[in-house]
Amino acid sequence: MTTDAVTTQLAERRLTLGIDPEIADRYPDCRTAVVLALGVDNSRPWTRTESELAALETEVADGRRAMPGEDHPAIAAWHSLLRSFGTNPRRMRPSVDALGRRLAKSGRLPRISPLVDTCNLVSLRYTLPTGGYDLDHIRHGFTLRYARPGDVHIPLGQPDVRETPLPGEIVYADGGQVLTRHWNHRDADNTKVTEATVDAVLFLEGISPAIGPEVLERAQRELADRVAPYAASVTLHAFDPARETTVAWSPTR
Repeated sequence: MTTDAVTTQLAERRLTLGIDPEIADRYPDCRTAVVLALGVDNSRPWTRTESELAALETEVADGRRAMPGEDHPAIAAWHSLLRSFGTNPRRMRPSVDALGRRLAKSGRLPRISPLVDTCNLVSLRYTLPTGGYDLDHIRHGFTLRYARPGDVHIPLGQPDVRETPLPGEIVYADGGQVLTRHWNHRDADNTKVTEATVDAVLFLEGISPAIGPEVLERAQRELADRVAPYAASVTLHAFDPARETTVAWSPTR
């Protein structure tokens, strides 16, 4: 075996994607699509993203386009889902709802980084939640499950705060590290995508029939195509409700 082959084996990591069987059975219409983006240049502007976000903001600001409200089938589906496990969706809004309301109110979205901004653009284009995580800070992988005793969440924008998710709350978790509370309401500060992020995993979520598998797949492909010009590699994956999925990947730094 060559030295290069040994180095490659040592560098390779495995990322797991899983859904608790009880949640998979309880919510059979929910699906999570994944884009794995490695070697991303997230430090300089992405012209297409910026121009399309600016156009969207102009359309909303001058009244030519309205953001979907709570009566939109896709938003209503997420509100119903959150209520089903005890979360008030008007206090802990699903991410796509919160994003659209923010744009409707201010006429503008904050610019976080090109990768995050692109996720936000796709989220609004398809009316579905998207999210991103820096793989440098993921230990094992992602499991959609009920919160457990000992779970800890560091809320986005509050790095010194430690939250304990509520009993019965559904979260994405990496071991005992909660990555997103209330399914997709709020991400964690310690795994957020920043301008320094090089390797990332991106989620897109849909609930049928409001967002069917074909729409989710189309959004996943569009997000991948938008990221690809700025990444060393982009691959598509999905959470399998029936079994844990393992994705092998090699860090780019």
